[in-house]
Amino acid sequence: MNIFFAGGMGALLLLGLPVAFTLGLLAIAGMYFFNGGTTAFMQIPIISYKSLDDFSLTALPMYVLMSQVLVVSGVGRDLYEMASRWFRHFPGGLAIATIFCCTIFSAISGSSVATAVTVGAVALPEMVKRGYNRRHVLGLLAAGGTLGILIPPSIPMIIYGSVTGESVGKLFVAGIIPGIVLTLSFMIFSAYQTRHIKDIPATWKERVEASRQAIWGLLLPIIIIGGIYTGIFTPTEAAAIGVVLSFAIAAFVYRNLTLPNLKNIIFQTVKTNTMILFIIIGAMLLGFILTILQIPQTIVNVATTQDISPWVIFILINIVLLILGMFLETVSILVITLPILYPIIIALGFDPIWFAIIMVINMELALISPPVGLNLFVLKGLNKENTISEIVKGVVPYAVIMLVFMVILSFFPQIATVLVDNVK
Repeated sequence: MNIFFAGGMGALLLLGLPVAFTLGLLAIAGMYFFNGGTTAFMQIPIISYKSLDDFSLTALPMYVLMSQVLVVSGVGRDLYEMASRWFRHFPGGLAIATIFCCTIFSAISGSSVATAVTVGAVALPEMVKRGYNRRHVLGLLAAGGTLGILIPPSIPMIIYGSVTGESVGKLFVAGIIPGIVLTLSFMIFSAYQTRHIKDIPATWKERVEASRQAIWGLLLPIIIIGGIYTGIFTPTEAAAIGVVLSFAIAAFVYRNLTLPNLKNIIFQTVKTNTMILFIIIGAMLLGFILTILQIPQTIVNVATTQDISPWVIFILINIVLLILGMFLETVSILVITLPILYPIIIALGFDPIWFAIIMVINMELALISPPVGLNLFVLKGLNKENTISEIVKGVVPYAVIMLVFMVILSFFPQIATVLVDNVK
């Protein structure tokens, strides 16, 4: 049966069928052949409804909407200008500024693709013009963009919470310190890599002026993350507040919320949310038939009853996630694997909040892993001179940094969990 589902999924994906429909078709085939024929199809609408009937998922479309509004508003441009004025007096200062800008924009958008597009569109031409090697620039932009799913708010963490029942607020807070550590690691490496390039320092007046322009972009993550951490509001309420603030910033501060822009925002939001929700439905349908066939239970029993170290199983899980990341995008990997991996992690005694951060770092690697890494194609689309091979070469050192950090996090889980106890 395992061969039936694995082989069927591989074949349908190779044929170019979207992941959501691949999962759905496999589920329907499984219901027909292994669960009573066409009568099992009565479960499809029930499961589809229940898979989306989750309060934590209500935050998802709002964070997607907020990220689309911020992409259009011009917040990213002002954040980059502020960062460049504060950091460019350092050797390789624009590289540091770019990572810093990626971090802040990640914290207000929750989307790696939105971060790579917004910051990349501003930073790439500016850095190349100032003598930075294009390959290095593309690498740090691709890697910096991945911070969008680790630093809260994070769309993959919302999905993790929805599938597993873990607190989304705790997941968000667990990503703060790992996000900061990874950001500093990227900054240090990118500064070393471009240390021979020096820019004219900005005056204090220029820095203050740029900070004033970017103040709204700086306040948003403080309001969202600070409100969740202090318990003032839930992640879902934070999403609603973020949407209202982002629309207010676009309409009254940047004054570019035109009808064409609004139309584009709504279209992209609906498109992204529809894709994610259809994948969730497809994965839940497949999960239903796998559970009926007791495949997850069998895998959990094998993993926990064999005389194998839990750490060996943990390493194998990470290898599987890295391989899947080469061919599937983040949401698909999460909703396909979590129903199987989460019970294993719990049975082995690992902290599920800590494992969420490990899994998200794996998803970061998926975003920059050929042949399907989304950030690679996003950056390729920014300029016709960019090539996938050039971006991959530039991003390899950052991928190594992520892998090293994941090893460190495995030995010191407190990096992810130290702040969690204060969150409900």
